Amino acid sequence: MRTRPFFGRLATLAAAAAVAAGLATALAPAADAVPATIPLKITNNSGRTDPVYLYDLGTYLATGQQGWADANGTFHAWPGGAVPPVPAPDASIPGPANGQSITIRIPKFSGRIYFSYGQKLVFKLATGGLVQPAIQNPSDPNVNILFNWSEYTLNDGGLWINSTQVDMFSAPYAVGVQPVGGTTKNTGHLKAGGYNGFYTALRGQPGGWANLIRTRSDGTVLRALAPSHGIEAGALPANVLQDYIDRVWTKYSSSTLTVTPVADQPNVKYYGRVSGTVMNFTNTSGGFVTAFRKPDSDSVFGCYKNLDAPNDVRGQISRTLCAGFNRSTLLTNANQPDTSSAGFYLDAVTNHYARKIHAQMADGKAYAFAFDDVGHFESLVNDGNPATAYLTLDPFD
Repeated sequence: MRTRPFFGRLATLAAAAAVAAGLATALAPAADAVPATIPLKITNNSGRTDPVYLYDLGTYLATGQQGWADANGTFHAWPGGAVPPVPAPDASIPGPANGQSITIRIPKFSGRIYFSYGQKLVFKLATGGLVQPAIQNPSDPNVNILFNWSEYTLNDGGLWINSTQVDMFSAPYAVGVQPVGGTTKNTGHLKAGGYNGFYTALRGQPGGWANLIRTRSDGTVLRALAPSHGIEAGALPANVLQDYIDRVWTKYSSSTLTVTPVADQPNVKYYGRVSGTVMNFTNTSGGFVTAFRKPDSDSVFGCYKNLDAPNDVRGQISRTLCAGFNRSTLLTNANQPDTSSAGFYLDAVTNHYARKIHAQMADGKAYAFAFDDVGHFESLVNDGNPATAYLTLDPFD
């Protein structure tokens, strides 16, 4: 299974959380410390009669161990795995019936809240840890189950929780957080009609994009694969973005791309010029910083491989390039990141999956690719003093 988008995005959340936790420890009185667990209220507004199963899986920040939490927020470490992988302990929590809510407690984790309809998910343990669902693999035991997940990090600095479509668009949901004594913040809701509207729009997009949609034998639409997984599964042409990538490479062979990757450091700039198959970046003093080989479509969609993004200066530049490629703004704006959404996805060759997801979101926010947070277009809520977190299973139109 490819776990790159999940861990990449959680690493971003965890890095931000670690900084906040350090500030909280240094500045906040002990009375304001985030408790060991907080309540997560799950409301089922789906309109479906299937039973719901919940899972709270991740890394327990107190020890660095991977495992799961039960409904009381108690951590359980995974036992050892094997080759081939062996079944993991049943970590499921019964979810609410349609029209009802339940409240569980979540511990200081960096992980995922999974939810499935009608059937429990299958998790296994390899020697390297948990094997999570690989929805692009037709032999994965979970491919015919309707499910989705949210990602979160809870630590001494607060709560970060998002909705995500980085790997797939599937069962609709929203997330929220209510701070102590404050107003609830929400994100992730679709517009009225947005669930079916997305699938209708994707079916109408030429070029193989409709092949991303996966349907069960009983006619249930299960999900749309994200483009990178679609390429891996053979559903989307591997060269679907090549024309745009070629035009970007041609443009910056004779002109300069300026990247200002950190919003609160406007004087920190890097300058990119293409030489052959490589885009070289220098700093304001003319010194070499890093270089990127010409990416392929998969590198762009996945924000990895030739656009790898480690937690350093290279990563700052890479995430900006990734956003510019996916939103097709690199030809229209030589100063990146471009944070004017009116100019996103206007080229005929673009990430139509991301374009159509954002068009259906009630607040316009989504995690439709790994670095959709560039310019703050991500579906994320955060608070340093969380009282309650929320997960709402939304209607299927």
